[in-house]
Amino acid sequence: MPEIYFHVRWPDGVTQRCYSPSTVVEDYFVAGQEYELTDFVERSRTALGIAGERVKEKFGFYCTGASDQLTQIERTAAVYAAADGAKVTVESLVNADGSTR
Repeated sequence: MPEIYFHVRWPDGVTQRCYSPSTVVEDYFVAGQEYELTDFVERSRTALGIAGERVKEKFGFYCTGASDQLTQIERTAAVYAAADGAKVTVESLVNADGSTR
């Protein structure tokens, strides 16, 4: 499966590299796009859920990397949940070899 990383910038400027075992995240995120916090979390749930299912279909088991990444996103997002107008920016989508998509 072609894994992909999406680099995000949280409302306080901290950046994080996030993992997906599938390029399906390209259907949910655009490099350079800013998302409302709740929208970002929902898109992450959907994209990583689909990515995990694709791994299950191909290999017979769900991808723990996708579910672990979602857990990390949800925990980080909870820190900013009380901030009015919190936004997350997807800075880039990057292939496993480091090349930009």
